[in-house]
Amino acid sequence: MRPLRPPSPERSAELRRRFAEEARSERPDLSSLCLLVGAEADGTLDEAGLDAAQIELDRLAGRLPFRPGGPRSWAVSLRELLGERCGFRGTPGDYQRLESSLLHSVLLRRRGLPILLSVVWMEVARRAGAHVYGVALPGHFVVGFGEAEEQVLADPFDGGRVLSGSDAELLVAGATGAPLQPSMLEPADPLDVVLRILNNVRAWAAARPERSDVALWAVELGLLLPSHPARLRYERAQLLVQRGDFLGGARELDAYADVVEAVDEPASARVRQQAHAARAMLN
Repeated sequence: MRPLRPPSPERSAELRRRFAEEARSERPDLSSLCLLVGAEADGTLDEAGLDAAQIELDRLAGRLPFRPGGPRSWAVSLRELLGERCGFRGTPGDYQRLESSLLHSVLLRRRGLPILLSVVWMEVARRAGAHVYGVALPGHFVVGFGEAEEQVLADPFDGGRVLSGSDAELLVAGATGAPLQPSMLEPADPLDVVLRILNNVRAWAAARPERSDVALWAVELGLLLPSHPARLRYERAQLLVQRGDFLGGARELDAYADVVEAVDEPASARVRQQAHAARAMLN
């Protein structure tokens, strides 16, 4: 596949404005946010491409049976359509590709990470009228259907396989070594889903130091979310220094040190030392 090229600075600024606006809306639209992430990664994804991805989700939803029944019937219908007939699923190799975290690419390739495939399942099912939501199991994102007392889980990475209770327990035990807790089965907030996707992008870039550009835009989008880890500011500062913006990085480090100082003075002092070292690189 062709290497992804970033959008122009003007296009990026517009995408980020829309991303922030959508994230702060009363009911953030998950597919729109995911597609804006994709457009920040792939400069060829223009307005027509964004519309085409939404149309594809609508088209897939139109292929589902009309109100197939309870939660299990919904899960089976999605598996038959998306997993079996359309071939959406994941492979170990998908973890090595940035495209696996980009919704428009996942819709084209029909391959992706568990969380992006789950976004496809959720958005198609939601359009068709299902009570559907993401379930952020530790280490493996899945989809839930129905209320808590009748909840049915499906694993889009495995083609939409409907999970038994023991299946979910094994997934959690394999990721954490700990038992499944009821709190792990609660619906994931759409903005938490987006933050987790951006975390995956950052992890992909962290393993590839030459792609600090990808890490930077993923951090900067994360900072646009209404709620985000404060440490993202520190990570952004480090990336600016790594990319040669020593003054910008130093300013960000000092700003982060100001935030940390009230709760951890030694840590704040260490960050200020890093800011001083960044400025010294200009000499």
